[in-house]
Amino acid sequence: MPHPWNPMSPRASRLFAPAFLVLACLLAGCATTAVPPPVQQALDRAGLPADSLGFVLQPLDGSRAPRGRRADEPLAPGSAMKLVTAAVALDVLGPNQRGRTELLAAMPPKDGVIDGPLILRGGADTDLDWPALWGLLRELRESGVRDIRGGLVVDRSLFQPTRLDIGQPPFDEAPEFPYNVIPDALHLNGSLLELVLQAADAGVAARSVPAWQGLRIDTREMALASRACKDWDEVWQPATATPEGDGWRLALHGAFPAGCRQRVALQLVDRQWLVTHAVRQLWAELGGAMGSGDREAATPPGTVVLAAHAGRPLAEVLRGVMKRSDNALARLIYLQLGAQAAQPGEATLAAAGRVVRQWFAAHGLDDRGLVLDNGSGLSRTERISPAQLAGVLRASQAGPHAPDLLAALPVAGVDGTLSRRLKNSLAAGQARLKTGTLRDAVALAGFVPDATGRPWVFVAFVNHPEAAAKGRPVLDALVDWVAAQR
Repeated sequence: MPHPWNPMSPRASRLFAPAFLVLACLLAGCATTAVPPPVQQALDRAGLPADSLGFVLQPLDGSRAPRGRRADEPLAPGSAMKLVTAAVALDVLGPNQRGRTELLAAMPPKDGVIDGPLILRGGADTDLDWPALWGLLRELRESGVRDIRGGLVVDRSLFQPTRLDIGQPPFDEAPEFPYNVIPDALHLNGSLLELVLQAADAGVAARSVPAWQGLRIDTREMALASRACKDWDEVWQPATATPEGDGWRLALHGAFPAGCRQRVALQLVDRQWLVTHAVRQLWAELGGAMGSGDREAATPPGTVVLAAHAGRPLAEVLRGVMKRSDNALARLIYLQLGAQAAQPGEATLAAAGRVVRQWFAAHGLDDRGLVLDNGSGLSRTERISPAQLAGVLRASQAGPHAPDLLAALPVAGVDGTLSRRLKNSLAAGQARLKTGTLRDAVALAGFVPDATGRPWVFVAFVNHPEAAAKGRPVLDALVDWVAAQR
């Protein structure tokens, strides 16, 4: 019979070996350290040394001793670090936690007039897109407000500092792409500008969606290329954004595939400009008027809420974060961990790291060697050992939010970042694993059922200068090995 895998069952606590026992076993050297032969063959075919691979494998019920290699060495996990953020957030924030955006004023409107500024306060709302902003402003307009005398105040003060993106060096050569966005508490439309790019006989045409006033897009330096439309970003070169009066001139560079049309979202213009101009344009289109005085500031005490928007519950948001490996939303959730625990004057990232380490301690996990940065894995410094991440996975399945984490993970050969991997594996449609990719690190971590249906905790990293190019078949071979066990 298949092994029962129901983390909510009454016998769950007896099925799951405590994390600290697994770690103790690893530290004592009682786990098998040999690389399984099919995996060694995959390493040989890839030309990767055996010491590039670190892993921990064990049935979730603890019925076998763990098998591990480099189990206690801090390694680069890539986006597998999102498992830590997700597990801790589900426990600390709760699966029903929602981000919230508010429109406020110093006092209730009178005769359709706000005698002062309109305040747009960010509350880590994961779903604040252009339609949501329009809905907030429409609600305000339909309440009878027509004139805002004091301009717009944007409040990002939930996180400290309010703009973590300012002064940060680019992570790589593509800072404008969505995976590189460093979020703030407002995170309006992901701080992204949406463009429609269209190849034509005369060159490349581009327009923003929506069409924002004050934004001029120049495509004269773009050429047409003989490329597949799906590879448009391979001939893209970073755009140049230059202030122009009260707006921006956006010069696009590189090339674009002939006969192609793409709608893309990129981080191209100053986010404060984009917020203020979007609010002003939408408010004017709704028939409202707004005075001058736009600025960024914290909301003063005694204000009144005029309209509000709530994002989806955390458990729903995590499905997109984990399946698509959304770095910006993972960072936003990690910052929320810090915001709810930060002491006066404490930086939000530092507070988030403290919350994670407290969670480790509460679950009997050793945090030595753990290096936290932004919670997404898009980092050159974040480190976690295979044993530590295995402990996080085991602890997550012993708690009440186990189904939420499982539902968020990509399914092998089916969806998310695993939709094209492991399709012919015994684990296809069964294993639930988070991927991780940096240029020198690849990872898979989650749960793989064996041939009897018994779930195994699975954590595997390849750290090597050629990991991204050669490491995935090695990890897939390890999945196949687990899936064949009895």
